[in-house]
Amino acid sequence: MGILNSSLNILFTPKCVFCRKPLRDDKTGVCPACSGSLPRTFDGGHMKTEQISDCVAPFYYEGVVRDSLLRYKFKNCTGYSKTYGAFLAECIRENLYGKYDFISWVPLSGRDYKERGYDQAMLLAMATALELDDVAVATLEKPRNVARQSSLNSAEKRRENIHGAYTVPDEELVRGKRILLIDDIVTTGSTLSECARMLRRAGAEDVLCAAVARAKE
Repeated sequence: MGILNSSLNILFTPKCVFCRKPLRDDKTGVCPACSGSLPRTFDGGHMKTEQISDCVAPFYYEGVVRDSLLRYKFKNCTGYSKTYGAFLAECIRENLYGKYDFISWVPLSGRDYKERGYDQAMLLAMATALELDDVAVATLEKPRNVARQSSLNSAEKRRENIHGAYTVPDEELVRGKRILLIDDIVTTGSTLSECARMLRRAGAEDVLCAAVARAKE
């Protein structure tokens, strides 16, 4: 039994979501070393597009943050959403407080959901909303399958690829509202911009965004 218990402790010891080293204290999901060295944006890393009035992120998409997000997105590390949600909520409180009416997210297509088995942005939105004593509401659908944005090497190709991929099934829900969209990663902003375009076309008053990490300009 002693050997079995030791093996179980090794297998199920909480690990830092960024460097994967064992944690003595699992309250935050982040080890002390990473806590002091993560590539933070500090000021929220604000960015804007024609459709998005403001987009913030607590981290830059590099190093252990990039590795962690790729595991979360493609390796079924869904438990990371709780830790990410805490960072996102803090960033939103500091930069977007009072500027939105409700939280939503960038959805996967049916094909991608079936392949992955979960919607990482939905989990993020729910975890973030929980931290903010709020709820996350579905506003968008993605009925059309497109090539992965990460497979395209220019902002123009990404814009063309994602154009028309999203729909707003309930326009009454978004009409006149200020919506905060949650996503995991922002690189060129093409996906978020397309989502915002559709929400605005459906009558949304404003669209803001927040992601765990953004690419450096």
